[in-house]
Formats: sequence, C-alpha cells, structure tokens
Amino acid sequence: MKKAGLAISLLAPLVSAPAFAQSSVTLYGIVDTGVEYLTHATPTGGSVARMPVIGGGDVPSRWGLKGSEDLGGGLKAIFTLESGFSLSNGALQQANRLFGRQAYVGLKNNWGQLTFGRQYSMQTWAMVDANIIGAAGIGSLGSLDSALLADRFDNAVAYMGTFSGVTIGASYSFGRDASTAGNCGGQVAGDFVACRGLSAMVKYDARNWGIATSYEELRGGKGSAPIATVPGAPGVAFTNSGDTDRRYQVNGHLDVGPVRFGLGWIHRLLHGDVRSVKTDVEYLGASVLYGAWQFDAQLSHIGNAADQADGTLGVLRANYLLSKRTAVYGVAGYMKNHGKGAIYSVSAGTAVPAAPFGGSNQMGFELGIRQFF
Repeated sequence: MKKAGLAISLLAPLVSAPAFAQSSVTLYGIVDTGVEYLTHATPTGGSVARMPVIGGGDVPSRWGLKGSEDLGGGLKAIFTLESGFSLSNGALQQANRLFGRQAYVGLKNNWGQLTFGRQYSMQTWAMVDANIIGAAGIGSLGSLDSALLADRFDNAVAYMGTFSGVTIGASYSFGRDASTAGNCGGQVAGDFVACRGLSAMVKYDARNWGIATSYEELRGGKGSAPIATVPGAPGVAFTNSGDTDRRYQVNGHLDVGPVRFGLGWIHRLLHGDVRSVKTDVEYLGASVLYGAWQFDAQLSHIGNAADQADGTLGVLRANYLLSKRTAVYGVAGYMKNHGKGAIYSVSAGTAVPAAPFGGSNQMGFELGIRQFF
C-alpha cells in the first residue's frame, strides 16, 4: 500500500497540471586536464610523460544538459543528459557514447525522484561526501578498483528521496552494461537475472557529519566481458547469470571548522565462472579550504589475497582558485605494490593504466587546469 500511495502522489498532480508550465534547461560542464609524469610505467620499468585520456588530477571533463518542468501540485518533470569526453583528443568516453555519463528522465516531488535511463549506481552516491579525492585521474580509488572510478547502470530505474536528513535510494538495471567493454546487454527469455544490476543506499547527514552505507550486486550473462580485479590485468570470466559481483560499503565524514575528514570501507565478493576473489578497500582522507587554496590528502589500501595483489596508495593535491570557476592544481601520488600480482598504477587517468611490473612501486605527478561552466 505504501508503494501504491507513493505512485499516486507522484502521478496525481498531472490531472490538475496547468496548460503552460514553467520549464528551464541548463547547459553546464567541466573541462579539466594536465600533464602527468609516471615512474615504473612499463613492464620493464620505464617512465612516461603524457596527457591523461579520461580525466585530469581533479575531475573528468564533461558537458551536459539538465532540465525541469513544473507540472503543478509540487510535481516536476526532470531530465539529465551528460557526455564525457577526453580533453587531450576530443574523443567521447564511456565506450564512445554520446551521453555516457548520465542519460535519464523522470518525475520529482516532495516524496523524492523516480528516474529512468543510464544512471549512477547508489554506491557512487553513497561515497560522494567521504571520498575526498573523488574520481581524479591520479590517486583515486579507481586505481585500486576500476568500478569505483564511476559506477553506472544502463537500462536502470532509480528512486532517491531525503526525509529529515535521511536519504534512501535504490536502483535496478534490466541490463547493466551494453557497451563493447561490458558486452552484457540484458535479460534473455527464461533467464530473468542475466546481466542484472541492483544497488541500495541509506545515508544520514547532520550539520557537520554524516554516515552512509550501500550494497551493490552485478550479475553475469552470456557474452559478458571478464570482470577486473586488478586494473590492467586479465579479469575473471563472468558469463553465467549465477555469477555475482557484490560490494558492501560503509563510510562517514566529519567537518571540523574548515577541515573535512572522510573514511570508508568497501568489501567485495566476486564469484565468477571458475574462480572467486575477495577484496577489501579502506580509505582515509582530509580536505581544507584556506583562502584561495584547497588542499586534499588521502590514503587508501586494497587487500587481495586471491591475486597476491595488495596495494597502498597515498596522494596529495593542491588547487589554487583563480576564480569561482577556474583553478590550477598540482597532484602527487605514490603507489606501494605488494605481491607478484600487484600492478596497481597511481594513475586511473586512462582506460589502460600505465601499470608497473608486478610488486614494483610507482610515483605520479600532474600539473593541470580546470574550468567549470
């Protein structure tokens, strides 16, 4: 009955909506890139200097359109179309999709929003406040687990609402990734769970602190690409609908004056066609705004006994704000690899990381510029 009541509350105002509703469309974006230098960037130990492909040391580049229309009675129609691109060569990202970052439409009122299309998993929304470094090209959690760089579902239905500081969210994908890279389009006749994706989140935010937890599950399917456990290394075969890739997350953040502290833990259980892998990622970070400067630091670690691949990543980042929209920045990261299967790269700024040879360490530096519009 509660679900029926929610649906009615979302749809009923349509009956009394005015003939000429108020609407708006916003164009927005971020352009961010730099030049990075990495040591031990090849299997033979060579270094490399380059412009990153996916994103700079701060945030990945993008442009988007966001719109809303007031339908009356507190109900709004909303949409977002967001395209990721490489500033170094102008190419589309997210497997060459026009709107690969987000592409959804839905309805929104005081009960929350219900949306349909390509959307972030609730795992991503749950870690926004605690993950200080975010989806940066150098030093992000994507260096340890590529899914944490930006986790999205195709063909998804999602709900999110906030009530007295508590945000709840859930999403369900009928086919989690139909790209060439994922190659797992959706359910097939007689196999309801093939290529399914689902996620859920509960988050509480007070004035100067917050906590969050999330759960995500991916299912395999015929033709699905292998699932990575170490970025840049061969993945785990994932072609059966009974295969599961699950992540459990708990995190929190605390603001003390101008300083924000964030910490979290992500436990992963992957069961593929012929082998299983368990990993644990922990991270701790801090950020402070001092005049025109913003300083960020984060330490993260992954434990992966199945692949003999443990890694510890430290990163320091400084942004100098030239204006409200433009900044220059510098980033320094250090990756300590443990075990012959550990080829984690300090840089997640390319689809194929500049991985060192097994068990070797890597340093990375980047200078860049970013502008919002």
